[in-house]
Amino acid sequence: MRIAIIGGGAAAVGLVDALAVGEAGSAAGEVTVFEPSPHLWRGRPYGPDLDSVLVNVPPVIMSIRHLDAGHYASWLGPERAATHLDELLGQPLVPRALYGSYLADTAEAALAALRGRGWRTRVAAARVVAAARSGGGAGLRVRTEDGHEHPADQVVLCVGGGTPQDHYGLGGAAGFVADPYPLAYTLGQVPAEADVAVIGSGLSAVDVVVSLTARGHAGRIALVSRSGMLPHVWQRPLGHRPVHVTVERVEALCREHGGVTLDDLTGLLRAELATAGEDFAQFAAEVLAAGSEEPVRRLRRQLAAVGDPRIGRRVLQETAHTVGPYAWRLLPEPDRERLRGHYRLATGLASPMVPVNAAALLRLFEAGQLTMVAGVRKIEAAEGGFRVRGDGGDLNADVVVNAVNPPPQAVPRAAEPLVTSLLTDGLAVLHPSGGLVPADPRLHVVGDLAGGGSFITSGIPGVAAAAARSARGLLATLTG
Repeated sequence: MRIAIIGGGAAAVGLVDALAVGEAGSAAGEVTVFEPSPHLWRGRPYGPDLDSVLVNVPPVIMSIRHLDAGHYASWLGPERAATHLDELLGQPLVPRALYGSYLADTAEAALAALRGRGWRTRVAAARVVAAARSGGGAGLRVRTEDGHEHPADQVVLCVGGGTPQDHYGLGGAAGFVADPYPLAYTLGQVPAEADVAVIGSGLSAVDVVVSLTARGHAGRIALVSRSGMLPHVWQRPLGHRPVHVTVERVEALCREHGGVTLDDLTGLLRAELATAGEDFAQFAAEVLAAGSEEPVRRLRRQLAAVGDPRIGRRVLQETAHTVGPYAWRLLPEPDRERLRGHYRLATGLASPMVPVNAAALLRLFEAGQLTMVAGVRKIEAAEGGFRVRGDGGDLNADVVVNAVNPPPQAVPRAAEPLVTSLLTDGLAVLHPSGGLVPADPRLHVVGDLAGGGSFITSGIPGVAAAAARSARGLLATLTG
């Protein structure tokens, strides 16, 4: 069986690793990974960059090997863990480029293991621009940018997520940074005294602010967004493992009720908190208050609660990426719409910032170098810079950095020709809420492009789980 893996980022790493540790008996296949980037296995998020650009998640939920929570921590080892220990969190927080090295080492070890079992493996430094059925329909073929065609029996899309949208039509304006990454390059173009407006208030915006100041930026910085809501702050892990909010309990509810509702999921969280002796109503009120609480005040309060022993936020933050992708697909559309109505709150809770970055932001707010501008309606290029129009008045800036999160299930620009070919050939269809759905059992999609997924961008646990599912299906085909 010839498997073509299109894309060489974290999803591809999870897939080849799952193939390597999976049960295939004596059968062997062929794997070709197509990835044009010089930063193989790292994808957009984990390529070379500034050391200030940190992995925003504790190691326990960054394992690319599904159901092996210690895999990444084992690779990191005690020496590197001690070097990168964050005292506030009590956990190692490494630069994203170092996590990229973990992904690369894992992928290379997996390919070596496959070769040891008789598999043929190959990495092609080429971009795939089309995939279609072969003439007789018995197989598939992928075409690379150089015009070469490659036969395949199974094709797996691991093309990653989209890129930030230019909501205000600033593309081409002098001083506008359309995509902040890699920050080592983009921030090197920002004058040290410039007044900078950062569009967005999520993790990418936090990265920009922290990295600007780490480089000694002296100008004023403004976070400008519609919501004005910062991400939550990670709390110190306690080692708690959910017993109610689990995939197994969601599966049981689905069997009993013929489906799962948002009220069912709320009931599981209520039971989780009750088991720990905590009050659900109080927890829910605290979470919902984030939408109206003054950002700096909430930031200060959450930093003070990093060591709070209550489990509520910890459970939601973990299970949003482990249970969430599975539960989302079972929810009725009205319940999904209810959750979408809390988009900014949900994404800020599911993707919190690490305390060291939160503390840096608080210092900048208190020093007056950083401000928050909410209710932004318009940003326009003006003579010599930009004008930001918000509910609280206008703001002038010399540089604007676009740090909004890419929309979920968006097609990356580089993958647009490939996706068009899949739709044209009938191998896939677009999901009504975004993303791609295979229409042929020989096509698989792993990662944020998978249609029907949640509006919360796929984290490593969700990517690892999806990769493991695809690997099981591929191995079953191989041995069946």
